[in-house]
Amino acid sequence: MTSPSTPAAAVTTLAPETLRSWILEHQDLVVIDVRSAAEFESMHIRGSYNVPLPLLSEHTNDLAARLGGRVVLACQSGARAEQARQRLARAGIETAYVLTGGVPAFAAAGGDVVKGKNRWDIERQVRLAAGSLVVLGLAGGKFVSPKIRTLAGIIGTGLTFSAATNTCAMGKAISAMPWNRVAKEPTRESMILALPVSGGANTGAKAGTKAP
Repeated sequence: MTSPSTPAAAVTTLAPETLRSWILEHQDLVVIDVRSAAEFESMHIRGSYNVPLPLLSEHTNDLAARLGGRVVLACQSGARAEQARQRLARAGIETAYVLTGGVPAFAAAGGDVVKGKNRWDIERQVRLAAGSLVVLGLAGGKFVSPKIRTLAGIIGTGLTFSAATNTCAMGKAISAMPWNRVAKEPTRESMILALPVSGGANTGAKAGTKAP
């Protein structure tokens, strides 16, 4: 039982059904999709803004300066959105929610999404790459040279480090591959600085346009 002197833990997650009702009620909020531009192009929440996690990480303060109200962060499952929430929290944004289950869960809950070219999401590509490298290391160690087995160990160590630090170097590398790029990648100027300034933000700029 929580003592009166102990503050209640802040709610940082949001159910897809709740976000759907907020949108239907036209509540004041900003939905930021932190997946890659290619994933965003494949399917995104109507009206959301695409600020990929690497871009957000590089320009967190610029983004935080434009956010003052209720913010919902979305990705494929919630992992990248949680990383984004933590970064924004350090920049002073304490009203950000992570969408539970990501964009797929929102779509499954009947939320309004925009669908485009079908692509594998980055998390699925990471699983494929990591699994393939482990199999290659084990097979090579048996049929070519035992030294090749170290490849499986390297991948295992990398995945462990990824889980411990809540980061994914492989995901970042894969997202930069040609098949995961779109004609117009979001930039600081085209996306972050084009965001409309929410109530409570301490800087002014021209309003941007939401994704359809």
